[in-house]
Amino acid sequence: MATTVVACGGDAQTSAPKAPATIPELTKDPLTLSFIWFEWPPAQALEAFANAEYKKERPNVTIKVKTVPNANWHDAMFTQFAAHKTDFDIAILDSQHIGEAVTNGNILDLTDFVKKNIDVSAYNPYLLAAYGQFPQAETGKRDENASLYGLPLLGDTWTMIYRKDLIGDKPPQTWDEMISAAEKCQAENPGVSGLAFHQANGSDAAAVTYNTVNGVYGGNLWDPKARKIQGVLNDAAGQEAMNVLVNKMKPLTAKGSGNWFIDEVNAAVAQGKACIAFNWIAASGGLLDPKQSTLGTTREEILGKLGFATLPTQKTNLVPLGGMGMHVSAYSSEANQAEALNFMKWFEGADIQKKWAAAGGVPSRTDALASPEFLNAGPFNKVYADSVPRMRDMWNVPEYARLVDIENTNVNAALNGAKQPKAALDDIAKEQQGVLDSSGRKGGGGL
Repeated sequence: MATTVVACGGDAQTSAPKAPATIPELTKDPLTLSFIWFEWPPAQALEAFANAEYKKERPNVTIKVKTVPNANWHDAMFTQFAAHKTDFDIAILDSQHIGEAVTNGNILDLTDFVKKNIDVSAYNPYLLAAYGQFPQAETGKRDENASLYGLPLLGDTWTMIYRKDLIGDKPPQTWDEMISAAEKCQAENPGVSGLAFHQANGSDAAAVTYNTVNGVYGGNLWDPKARKIQGVLNDAAGQEAMNVLVNKMKPLTAKGSGNWFIDEVNAAVAQGKACIAFNWIAASGGLLDPKQSTLGTTREEILGKLGFATLPTQKTNLVPLGGMGMHVSAYSSEANQAEALNFMKWFEGADIQKKWAAAGGVPSRTDALASPEFLNAGPFNKVYADSVPRMRDMWNVPEYARLVDIENTNVNAALNGAKQPKAALDDIAKEQQGVLDSSGRKGGGGL
């Protein structure tokens, strides 16, 4: 990931302008409301869904979801933010991008708007905090006194995808069992790798993989209150997790998979080349499409071979928080900002969230997550609903882009044999600590 745009230092929490509590009068003229996201199926699903459903309320509005390659997503937004001019009205930010956008005044403070227009009691507090709150002091906790700068758009986490016809109907329950099952499956099925997972040095691919293994083996990414990474990330639990990833999991992956990300993992599963795989739920829908799969000519036939489960546990049951929120550009026109607020209020309504779930989205409202519209829309949706209480995020700090770049580079190097696992983890801890120390900030932000 390129990280040419860096958040400014200092201890100031925000210079973000405030959105009005009441939505201003909306224009009757034709208007295009533009989003920016990365290229993947949910982006097309959002554009189609919004143009079909929002036009019933606002027929003069056209929704456009602009997309860029995942690896360019951060810079595509923040380069425009730095110029104080955006060709998008709603930025779809990762939870970790919020701090950088807030401290640089790039997005609107939605606190007053949310209080007047959004039923916050309808959400798991962690999801509201993850996709909107800054600063975040503690994972899983929403501080009602903290400001909100976004609202949930798409929830996500990893699912374990496994070949029921090769390893059995019951998924492995622990991480060690999963590795053993993958090893046995690989040995018994020539040409099929035991595992497929993200290893790329781009976006947050390799970093999320290590962080996930770190979590299930009882590790911590940092001490957020003390802003301490060195000695925490690379403690005994962190080293065990890196050893498991590099020396036990990596040998079960396909040759040449050292730079795999979402699409490559899905392709391996669809082509019948992996016993067990890990991928984001929101990116898994295509696995059930017979046109994209060699596992069956119908959805039912594919589901006879593929199972979807929550991640195995080990010393803990932690899973990675994915998903994104909607955030209004501070540089959009007044008419488009008003439309963006109206869209967000509409989108977060109970009925619309259920329709979004039926259209392939992953909602964040508790009632939508428990609804038949969501649970019956895909075999992995219950996995997400069951995973919400287990989620752990990364560092929600303005220095996120630099921290994740350091981790991706070093984890990818360890997975590809360019660094020894211990050296890679020690380098991550040292370099990330240097970033935090040089920022001059005090206090932490959500894990």
